[in-house]
Amino acid sequence: MPRVASRSELEALLDDDVPYGDLTTDALGIGAMAGAMQFSARDQMVLALAEDAAALIELAGCRVELTAPSGARLEKGAAILTARGPASALLRSWKVAQTLIEIWSGVATEAHAIVVAAQAVAPGIAVACTRKNVPGVKRFAVAAVRAGGAAMHRLGLSETVLVFPEHCAFLGGTPLTDVVAQLRRAAPEKRLVIEVATLEQAVAGAVAGFDVIQAEKFSPDQIAALVARMNAVAAMGARPIIAAAGGVNAANAADYARAGADVLVTSAPYVARPRDVQVHIAPV
Repeated sequence: MPRVASRSELEALLDDDVPYGDLTTDALGIGAMAGAMQFSARDQMVLALAEDAAALIELAGCRVELTAPSGARLEKGAAILTARGPASALLRSWKVAQTLIEIWSGVATEAHAIVVAAQAVAPGIAVACTRKNVPGVKRFAVAAVRAGGAAMHRLGLSETVLVFPEHCAFLGGTPLTDVVAQLRRAAPEKRLVIEVATLEQAVAGAVAGFDVIQAEKFSPDQIAALVARMNAVAAMGARPIIAAAGGVNAANAADYARAGADVLVTSAPYVARPRDVQVHIAPV
């Protein structure tokens, strides 16, 4: 996978950690000594942001050989990259690059776990991660999600139409059929999604013509009941896509897939624990 951050973004990461030079390295007088640095997986992981980490180390002044690409499934001890250069450059880039891989490989690994659990039951099901990631790091979040084999649910508010109850509160009781008609005129090539909290709201949204019913915090049993109702509604037209959202994770993804959901919408990968990267630095 190509790197996702620009040169200036990577430089900003380095400057944030080393704004005025490396006091310890400078004080010891070892900065000009030649050295090598190896990154490897301390435990199983799906690798993410490896290309960005390599580019960051190169910006610091090293030569880097990337052994594994983002998206690779690594076993414990698997090599990730090797860097060579002066000690000052190795020590300046070490922790930033390590942390970049550790945090986002945690996201990728959890996304992959959800995909695997769901697709073991329903091979055609999609897993989509929400936009509820840490503000300011969307590029990294999207890259990690994709490395894990999942898709993005929404990149932001600008490219998708999703009607929340919070929107409906401002519509003054406007019939949903009229809402659908207005949305089709305003965004004619977009799928229309509505979030619902009850089975009755889901049926109303389907009858009104929404393309996707996003069931918020439904249990797997409630999703199964919703799928049955939507199949009945389909006799009057096309069956909407059923997206299960809220509380979906690797532990229950198979249950939601078994219940018949078409899409699992989740934020769980964003709070996954980082995956450990072992770093070895030595003079050469």
